[in-house]
Amino acid sequence: MAVFSRCSVVSTAARTPTSAAATTFSYLIRALSPSFSSSSSSSTFDPETDLNRGKPAGLGTLKREPKGRNVQWAFLGCPGVGKGTYASRLSNLLGVPHIATGDLVRDELASSGPLSSQLKEIVNQGKLVSDEIIIDLLSKRLEKGEAKGESGFILDGFPRTVRQAEILEGVTDIDLVINLKLREEALLAKCLGRRICSECGGNYNVASIDIKAENGSPGMYMAPLPPPPECASKLITRPDDTEEVVKKRLRIYQTMTQPVEDFYRSRGKLVEFDLPGGIPESWPKLLRALNLEDHDDKQSAAA
Repeated sequence: MAVFSRCSVVSTAARTPTSAAATTFSYLIRALSPSFSSSSSSSTFDPETDLNRGKPAGLGTLKREPKGRNVQWAFLGCPGVGKGTYASRLSNLLGVPHIATGDLVRDELASSGPLSSQLKEIVNQGKLVSDEIIIDLLSKRLEKGEAKGESGFILDGFPRTVRQAEILEGVTDIDLVINLKLREEALLAKCLGRRICSECGGNYNVASIDIKAENGSPGMYMAPLPPPPECASKLITRPDDTEEVVKKRLRIYQTMTQPVEDFYRSRGKLVEFDLPGGIPESWPKLLRALNLEDHDDKQSAAA
């Protein structure tokens, strides 16, 4: 995909980090670092107001990526909000790996490794996986990336505690943190509508979300993401996607992750983005919030 930046927010040329730096990252990811302090505000982007006013996303206060490497970004957001969808799209657009801690956990579950039974109990109960387990899985993934010469990354689902954020800050720079937000009623419907193809592992959603505008709140429509015909008869529901477990997971997330938002907000690295609808409506507005353009997406829309 072609990408054009309207300001010097991203460096899109692929570059390989030095072996020493990558090795240091792999080693130090297992250790805690001291906390730091600074004072700066976050950048908040509301598509319904900022775009209508023609106001550019306020990225002027955000830390720019140093020359010589690709972007190092992270996504925050409640379970089911769409972090994986938008992180994957940005990963393809910018040419950097998309590292989803949820995928790391699921891969470990499928591997029948030493952590498999412990993880299965945690996931089925709707609890969050401990820092130690997540850091161990992420460290292994980063080591594999180092061996392949990867440069930059987009993290999805990490960090989710201040402790994890401190570990990253002591080891490498996180240039930008994108906090995706979605109305709770839409979020719950999305989570309950998630389906996975038992054969290919594809992710789909059967929920058709149509929230009417009322009491000054705008309406919202999110179309379902149906599977292709060959997957339609093979759809399964994740065992943790029940209403009780989803609501519990959201409560835990909000309690634990609010301090992480504050952590990055105080450093001027947080962009908060309210999803206005489904992918067709949200994707171009998210790109504008990040001062990016997806040239291939525009060509496809015009075709």
